[in-house]
Amino acid sequence: MSTTEQALTVIILAAGKGTRMKSPLPKVLHPVAGRPMLEKVVYAAKGAGARDIRLVVGHGATLVRHVSENWGVRCFEQKEQLGTANAVASAEITDMDGDVVIMNGDHPLIEAADIAAFVKEFREEKLDLAVVTSVLKKPHEFGRIVRQHGVMKAIVEAKDASRETLKINEVNTGIYIVKASLLAQDLPKIGNQNAKGEFYLTDLVSIAIEGRKKVNAIVASPKVAVGVNTQAELARATKLLFKRKIQRLMEDGVMVIDPRATYVEDGVRVGPGSVLYPGCFLRGHTRIGSFCVVESHAFISDCEIGDSVQIRAGSYLEQSQVHAKCTVGPYARLRPETVLQEEAHIGNFVELKKVKFGKKSKAGHLSYLGDAEIGENVNVGCGTITCNYAADKKKYKTRIGNDVFVGSDSQFVAPVTVGDGAVIGSGSTITKDVPAKALAVARGRQFIKENYVIKKTTE
Repeated sequence: MSTTEQALTVIILAAGKGTRMKSPLPKVLHPVAGRPMLEKVVYAAKGAGARDIRLVVGHGATLVRHVSENWGVRCFEQKEQLGTANAVASAEITDMDGDVVIMNGDHPLIEAADIAAFVKEFREEKLDLAVVTSVLKKPHEFGRIVRQHGVMKAIVEAKDASRETLKINEVNTGIYIVKASLLAQDLPKIGNQNAKGEFYLTDLVSIAIEGRKKVNAIVASPKVAVGVNTQAELARATKLLFKRKIQRLMEDGVMVIDPRATYVEDGVRVGPGSVLYPGCFLRGHTRIGSFCVVESHAFISDCEIGDSVQIRAGSYLEQSQVHAKCTVGPYARLRPETVLQEEAHIGNFVELKKVKFGKKSKAGHLSYLGDAEIGENVNVGCGTITCNYAADKKKYKTRIGNDVFVGSDSQFVAPVTVGDGAVIGSGSTITKDVPAKALAVARGRQFIKENYVIKKTTE
């Protein structure tokens, strides 16, 4: 078989308005388990080996083009909503070679392995046209597959079907595989003699059969028939994707205490031996090592977390790095560009932003550290604040060396540097650099007036 015959193009139909979504956002850009549903379809196509992916856009075309510009696809606009065949024709089908997969942009459960399997079967059977079908318990509004002696003869839309035809459980998923040459030859033959005056892609099947082409159905899992047309269906698809991800994590050795109440996006990786508690949410490109514990209601986005880390309940982490054997929380917040070195401890109600926090250093509770470099073996007392934001609306850095002891209720007015081994007395407001091994105390002298309360009460 030649290279040209093996070429694979995927046309993704993404022009629909999605009226039933009741949302101003184009339907295919609605997020499913954290990512636009269209993106999931595109990457499934890429994973199946498609080198030419064409998006047919329409409603919200400008926004869809903008969102998809880094996905390695080409967009073609359907000027008028004149049916699925018209949408396919908008993709400039005359310059394609090999095999073409046509699919919808609102079927987010489909995977690369599914598409690859369809193409493989299509090629092995030497078909000219194939329709991917599924057998559903409740077909509802899906078009029915009519067979004669086991051979597919037609697709009948539910609204046009007889009572007997509606009893058929095999349905059209909306996925087609067709030879590029047949598509270019037969698509223009489709007419619009129907109630809506639209050009239906399903008519391609009857045209190909009449032309004595080799046509058949490829039966697939019901999951590929799951489309999204309403907010309820969007939520269902998200639930199914989370369920799929959790199942794969458990197969890889991750302990998930309650799979139904744990939310992990597809791009997240978790090492074996780690434990995920109910209610945690892991998203983006988060990477979690082995033997970690993520407790309930922790939210982690785009973070790199080493081995044997404890993320305690209610903590919020984003775009941060947490090295091995650290503990974070409960109720801690790590904001972007924060790095915790090995065995560091961040306790409850501590917030860090753009901080390099050294090995074995501790900030136990109720502190804000922003735009700071903090060395190793540093103890940061309760209520410590780095005053990084100045009246000139610029942010300045605090640098604290190794082995520093910071007493409770201390403030560092940046820019300021504290040398190794220094001690900061509790309640101090540090505005000047502190030398190594020095004691710095910056607070008002204690004043005592004896018998003050007795005098006030007798007056």
